[in-house]
Amino acid sequence: MNPVRRAGTEDAGEVLRLRQVMIDSVFAADGATEWHALSLPTLRARLAGPGGDFAAFVVDHPERPGVLAALAVGTVEYRIGRADNPHGRVGHVFSVATDPDARRRGYARACMEALLDWFREQGTPHVDLNASAEAEPLYASLGFVRKPDPSMRLAL
Repeated sequence: MNPVRRAGTEDAGEVLRLRQVMIDSVFAADGATEWHALSLPTLRARLAGPGGDFAAFVVDHPERPGVLAALAVGTVEYRIGRADNPHGRVGHVFSVATDPDARRRGYARACMEALLDWFREQGTPHVDLNASAEAEPLYASLGFVRKPDPSMRLAL
């Protein structure tokens, strides 16, 4: 298997492409990619350094140079502490995707394992994610469990 590595600024376009693969697999694919050009400078800035509260781990596509096969991306957020997390560090996985022609090879799992190791290094005791039905077996095998979620959202 190709080694997992931390994504760099040179990977930003491919990270956006795979994020679109994930979006299209979870939501109705509308093919809208105009937002990529607006997102690219911010993503490059976030990928620029190894520090901080953002990380993306990727596997290069074994048959297509310059193309990513898979990725897992997450952030560490601060929330006021509580008994089981006094420092309030919470991880959030928000983008895991595999190129359609590279699926079923363990790439997403390898990226997720690297991301979970990074969360551990950051002192993050809890990691949250939203799982599609297709991806839930992978996350369950890594120890994730469903939780009752009273989340609400306001679009501003």
